[in-house]
Amino acid sequence: MKFSNTLIYWYLQNNRELPWRKTKNPYFIWLSEIMLQQTRVAQGLSYYLKFTSSFPTVFDLANADESTVLKMWQGLGYYSRARNLHYSAKVIANELNGEFPSTYKEIIKLKGIGDYTASAIASICFNEPAAVVDGNVYRVLSRYYGINTPINSTKGIKEFKILAQSLIDTKQPGTFNQAIMDFGALHCKPQNPLCDSCPLADSCVALEKKLTKELPIKEKKIKIKKRFFNFMVIKTQDNKTIIEERKGKGIWQGLYQFPLIESNKNLNKEDLIATDDFKNLFPDETTISLFNQKEIVHKLSHQHLYTQFWIVETNKHKNATTLWQNIQDFPVPILIANFLEAFDVKK
Repeated sequence: MKFSNTLIYWYLQNNRELPWRKTKNPYFIWLSEIMLQQTRVAQGLSYYLKFTSSFPTVFDLANADESTVLKMWQGLGYYSRARNLHYSAKVIANELNGEFPSTYKEIIKLKGIGDYTASAIASICFNEPAAVVDGNVYRVLSRYYGINTPINSTKGIKEFKILAQSLIDTKQPGTFNQAIMDFGALHCKPQNPLCDSCPLADSCVALEKKLTKELPIKEKKIKIKKRFFNFMVIKTQDNKTIIEERKGKGIWQGLYQFPLIESNKNLNKEDLIATDDFKNLFPDETTISLFNQKEIVHKLSHQHLYTQFWIVETNKHKNATTLWQNIQDFPVPILIANFLEAFDVKK
């Protein structure tokens, strides 16, 4: 009881002023929680304000084109979040008459919602005592209790959930959940935690045993895959290009890109022109130059993309139907958005 009371007392004095804290509307809470997965509050805030302005109700989001949703999400990354958000908005609007599910068991059935998000919505909006466990919570609990079970192991996930559930204030579960998350984000930080002014310092195991830097413990990450991307940025005489939607279940599904030639190593100009993919894409004469002299390394969670943008000038191309002036209308990965910004400056 001391643990939860201390955290809530700290929270009431130190909580962040955030727009979703001023509402119990599950639609807005849901939006904020999905956006803040894998995203810092400082970055997610502007997206939240943009989304709630453009889609003030779940019906507005449900009725939007997926391409519009992805364009507005551009820059946040992990685009499956946006696709799942859009899918679930349609379910809520069309199958549930706009009524957001009101229990953990029903909320977690929505696509794209896991234990953490379901617990957050159920506790904050419907006062259900469902404990949240995210990176901040893992860190606070592992340090305070001196737990060395890896937080990304099956055992650890179960152990920390049970512990968090036993600590939650059943009378104000939403406040407790927000308190422990804010405490982890602002006070018990990953680097340089504020132990000198910590209200839990007198009973923190990590502080007592000098384990603050070691906890929490994570199992070894999976091996990072290297991929080599060559984007063909086509410019025709009538100022047209090719930009195409990525299909399938891989990265950037539903986003747009320039024609891509993927290789098993970094290619120079001669290597690229000699590939069958290049010959098939450009049967007619072209002029080709490398835009970025140093390859761009774009890091995703499980893969690193070593990327080169090649400017290919040609008189015409049968598939070049998009005017360059319209290129900004398409939702693209941040990697390509950054290229377009740099390319526009050089033009």
